[in-house]
Amino acid sequence: MVIAGRASSLEVVAEKRYLMTPGPTPAPPEVLAAIAKPVIHHRGPDYKKLYAECLGRLREIFRTEQEVLLFGGSGTGAMESAVANLCSPGEPVLVVSAGYFGERWAAIAKAYGAEVDHLRYAWGEIPSAEETAARLREREATAVFFTHSETSTGVVSDPQAFAAAAREAGALSIVDAISSLGAVPLETDAWGIDVVASGAQKALMTPPGLAMVSASPAAWETTASAASPRFYWDWERTRKGQATLDAPVTPPVSLVAGLNVALGMLLDEGLEAAFERHVRLGRACREGLKAMGLELSSPDDDSSAVVTAAHTPEGIDSDELVLLLRDRHGVTLAPGQGELKGKIFRIGHIGYYDVFDITTALAAVELALVELGAEIERGIAVTRALEAFEHSPV
Repeated sequence: MVIAGRASSLEVVAEKRYLMTPGPTPAPPEVLAAIAKPVIHHRGPDYKKLYAECLGRLREIFRTEQEVLLFGGSGTGAMESAVANLCSPGEPVLVVSAGYFGERWAAIAKAYGAEVDHLRYAWGEIPSAEETAARLREREATAVFFTHSETSTGVVSDPQAFAAAAREAGALSIVDAISSLGAVPLETDAWGIDVVASGAQKALMTPPGLAMVSASPAAWETTASAASPRFYWDWERTRKGQATLDAPVTPPVSLVAGLNVALGMLLDEGLEAAFERHVRLGRACREGLKAMGLELSSPDDDSSAVVTAAHTPEGIDSDELVLLLRDRHGVTLAPGQGELKGKIFRIGHIGYYDVFDITTALAAVELALVELGAEIERGIAVTRALEAFEHSPV
């Protein structure tokens, strides 16, 4: 609170905070309450019961009959585990990228000594499964790495098509589903995806610190011959521990308790209902931004159900906008990354969000843009967003 006469309007700092990034995302109170309970021992019966329930719920979320491996770590750890368990130094792999996190697949594979063929698209472009299949016919690859939801640009690709292209070429398909799992449809078994890597801090509504991976029987066969060094990320070590509910290392037990609650909430809502909610939130966000006269950077269709990206008006640096939103209005959005730094801002709408979170973010963007000198029709974004959400059932 600012005391009269002690600070100008330019020095006001918001007290209430709104986290509107594509990760980490807000955690529901029920999840935070579970995390705040007294710590339990990871070898005791209480944790084993919790562990079993959480692992079972993960299989439901992943839509797989296979074991889902749970690690303490970030989503990037899940990605690295896939490379470490499936690749050998000098082995040819294909990375398909169109943004910051697709580039991360290439960096990890190179770090492990794989021979990386990089099919690189412009940031914001939608990768082509047909071109991927053609590339695989030209060059051998044992594995294909791609990104389901590229949060740096807002593009969501079709993992089923890429998995089919990999399968036809005799390669494994490995997908980064860190921001897509639980937000948009992902049928691991039905679509024939060999490996899905994800994290808890996005649509799964849990604070950062948990990574998870599912692997097909074909992927498990490959781990036996993969020559990359691994210990902490060794899938077999973790699978053996989970088989007896005895984790091979000390897990973040409190985060697992929170994740279990979050997964229960998501399953109670129903995955199809959650997917529909995310589509409608994406529609509301896009319509609100367009009503301000802003140009979208992410696709203007229902595939953009994870994050909406927009360009700032000419002459306004998006980093400056994001900083102003955070410091003066208490709304944290995501800036542009890599080659999009300073050009776009991103509003996340996965996980614990409703339409009023979207309208709060849009209203703050209106205020901040006006303060930075843009000409914006006040109030139109919120009105258009509510109309889009209310009148557009999926």
